[in-house]
Amino acid sequence: MLLYPDIYLRKVEDISIDLLNKNNIKGLILDIDNTLIDYDKKLEETTIKWCENLKKQGIKMCILSNTNKLYKVEKVAKALNLEYIYFAHKPNKKGFHDSKEKLNLPNEQIAVVGDQIYTDVLGGNRCKMFTILIVPRDTRDIWLTKLKRPFEKVIIKRLKIAEKEGKK
Repeated sequence: MLLYPDIYLRKVEDISIDLLNKNNIKGLILDIDNTLIDYDKKLEETTIKWCENLKKQGIKMCILSNTNKLYKVEKVAKALNLEYIYFAHKPNKKGFHDSKEKLNLPNEQIAVVGDQIYTDVLGGNRCKMFTILIVPRDTRDIWLTKLKRPFEKVIIKRLKIAEKEGKK
C-alpha cells in the first residue's frame, strides 16, 4: 500500500544502526522540514550527533527536500556534511532516483525518512524503497502541508490499529 510506511517512529534519532541492519538498510534519504529541522529552522545537536554516529557506522545519507530555499538546504547539508537535492517535487520519482545515484546503492538498501505521507512515504514506496515516517518536529506547517495533515491522520490511525493487530 503506497501510503503506508514500513515503520512509524517518533523522531529521526529513533532510527538506530540495529534497526537499519535488521532491514538491510545501508543508506538514508532524509527530508529536512519537520524531519531534521523544526519550523524555525533549528537543527538540534542531538540530530547532528545521530547523523555523525550513523555515518561512522557506514550508513550513507543524503538530503532530498521539496523546499525551493537553497540557503536553508545548504545550511543543514553543511552542518551535517551531506550531499543534497532541493526543490525535488516529491513524490516525483526523479529526486529519489537522483538521491539513489548519490548514495550508489540499490533501492532495497535505501530508506526514505520524512514526516509526510504524501511526499516522503508515497515517493519512497513508489521507488520500492524502505519508508520511515516520523512524527513532525513541530506542529506548525506551511499552508500546503496543513491541508494534507488531516488526511494523514486517518492513515496513521489505521496504521496504528494494524500494528496493534499484528497486520503491519
